[in-house]
Amino acid sequence: MNCKVFTLIGLLAVTARAETVLFVDDHEVLYRPGTKKLVHALEKFKGNPVITPDNPERPWEKTLGWVSVYRDPQTGKMQMWYQAYSGKGAEDKRFKCVVAYAESGDGITWVKPKLNLFPYETRGFNVKETNIVLIGAPNGYGDRYANSVVVNPDETDPAKKYKMAYYDWNGGEGAAGVPGLCVAFSPDGIHWTRQGGVLMSTSFGAKTLPPPFEDEDVYFHLKNPDGREWRQWRYPISLSDAVDVLWDARLKRYVIYGKMWIGGPDGGINWKHGMGRSESVDFIHWSKPQLLAYPNEHDPWNLEFHTSPVFIHEGVYFSLNQLFTRENCTIDIELMTSRDGLRWDRTFARQHVLVRGGKKSFDASFIVTNGNPIMMGDELWFYYGGNRGLVRFPNPDEKDMPKRATQYASGIGLAKIKRDRFVGIAPDPRAALRNWNPNDPNRKPEPRVNTIGQITLKPRDLTGVKTITLNADASKGAVRLEVLNEDGYRVRGFTKDDAVPIRGDSLRHPVAWRDRDLGKLPPGRYMLRLHLESAEVFAVYLP
Repeated sequence: MNCKVFTLIGLLAVTARAETVLFVDDHEVLYRPGTKKLVHALEKFKGNPVITPDNPERPWEKTLGWVSVYRDPQTGKMQMWYQAYSGKGAEDKRFKCVVAYAESGDGITWVKPKLNLFPYETRGFNVKETNIVLIGAPNGYGDRYANSVVVNPDETDPAKKYKMAYYDWNGGEGAAGVPGLCVAFSPDGIHWTRQGGVLMSTSFGAKTLPPPFEDEDVYFHLKNPDGREWRQWRYPISLSDAVDVLWDARLKRYVIYGKMWIGGPDGGINWKHGMGRSESVDFIHWSKPQLLAYPNEHDPWNLEFHTSPVFIHEGVYFSLNQLFTRENCTIDIELMTSRDGLRWDRTFARQHVLVRGGKKSFDASFIVTNGNPIMMGDELWFYYGGNRGLVRFPNPDEKDMPKRATQYASGIGLAKIKRDRFVGIAPDPRAALRNWNPNDPNRKPEPRVNTIGQITLKPRDLTGVKTITLNADASKGAVRLEVLNEDGYRVRGFTKDDAVPIRGDSLRHPVAWRDRDLGKLPPGRYMLRLHLESAEVFAVYLP
């Protein structure tokens, strides 16, 4: 889906002075001839993985998956919650898929504290002090799954400073044993209290079956020839088994983005996953989930979304959307953006911004992103779960592999990107300067490779703006900023020729003109025009 829809809030923002203009979309752009957009991949930390599965010392850590991270703004201390999967190694099903915990002072070296919360006593193991902070519900038909932690700075209840959303089961028989959304609260991120049972029921099993009738029970079960039951819940429109949650300060609501089932070509339910959304004021009562995005006719037939975690940065909603190919169990990552959190732009569909590793790396098969990157200086740090086997199990022949960094079958990785450099605009080498009439005998050949382009921003009020800063890479060329009035006429003293050329690569290029001061510009609405010459620009800052 490639939907660029501007809300009333977004349109009004154009008339006011914005602090940051990101070029991840054309929300602030009037037009930009001769240019193209470039999406940039995150750079993986060379010391990956930063968290490794300590098996057999920690037998609950056969495979690592979902991850959430929080950095205390006062102390700088970092906390991490990650999914640890022991699979069939756990006799007690509550320990089959747990939430483990780690801490760090620098985001690179992580310590797994020994906590006296959940001893791991199963299949000959007797580990009293573990780093497990949450286990599955008792008597659940399936596994507890995933984890997403959010910290709301406006929370007034100390016992609910930390909030976690995850997938688990009610322990009842039949329809009462329904799976779905569960939540827990904590004062410190270590000691968690569950909030009741399942808060939002989700579909399970029943793939390709038609939706039930309105007066029909969604639950039914089948018996295999060996007597085992196969329980199924047929909710036709529901979230699935993994969610990511954030605090949306603009809406003053908690918002979940997660897997959401869509029906197949024949109308059967639970065909593929798309991107779903639900919101809550109190983290307990959640709205009916709505479907926002899903694979389209331009995607490969076997592609679906896995989860679509969302974070908000400089007023823009970002998603490192997971593209899942079920046949070979691989997950690749693309960038999606939105201005309202509802309508999503897939301009960069299938252009991978976080690339899986080589065949012997811990993240060779799939990458599980999250929705809470950490700002570290001038970089955004993203932690992600990786695996080179199946989603839940390492490759069976790798159980005794050497413990070298490139040979783990699973782990938590770190990837980074410079501030605001997700997407840049640069001259399009294929662009032509003029639209020549092919029948004109006097037409001149165009340069083979174009090196120039310009970006004209929508009119905005520059009253009180005394400085402008650019995030740009002009190491091979230059950028010049020109000012026009709101009708497109150039302003004397602020033209391209008057501008001091910006050269070099910097996140904070100051803009200047030879004989004029931006602070002396008469109050009013103006258009800013960036002239690019073999250069790429990522953002404009108007402090």
